Amino acid sequence: MKELGIIDRLPRIACAQAAHADPLYRSYLTQFKEFAPVKAARTAATAIQIGNPVSVKKAIRVLKAFDGVVEAATEDELAEASAVADRTGLYTCPHTGVALAALFKLVRRKLIKPSDAVVVISTAHGLKFSEFKTRYHEGTLPEVTPRHANLPVELPARYEDVKRAIFKALEKKR
Repeated sequence: MKELGIIDRLPRIACAQAAHADPLYRSYLTQFKEFAPVKAARTAATAIQIGNPVSVKKAIRVLKAFDGVVEAATEDELAEASAVADRTGLYTCPHTGVALAALFKLVRRKLIKPSDAVVVISTAHGLKFSEFKTRYHEGTLPEVTPRHANLPVELPARYEDVKRAIFKALEKKR
């Protein structure tokens, strides 16, 4: 076996794309025999709304070298994955929602096993995407059915009103 240095094996790479901009995923489905740019449609994951990646040849070369897999996430899947992560205390961006949705799909398909170590790269924070978060919880995101909605509560900016609302919500959970 070739000496790798501080690691004993190469990691496997998983690439995630928004379904509205997924030319690499489509190429992966043909074992990278074909690649065709797509006209990227609007997606909440705006930073990866790319229908013709500039470095696609390099990406394919790396994916092949690392036994890579490519997965796509619909708007509903990315929003739900982001909401699930948020419930754990993370406050994720839609792009991380794409990565997490792909992770969940790969786990369900058993391409990622419970014993595997996984790193998900988050490139932004949910604070930059407050409208996405609010619209998810209000149920107004297109193509999304919010299964983890937590409707905002509007209150006057008074301590007693906030305290009363918190205690009332806690009481309901008992």
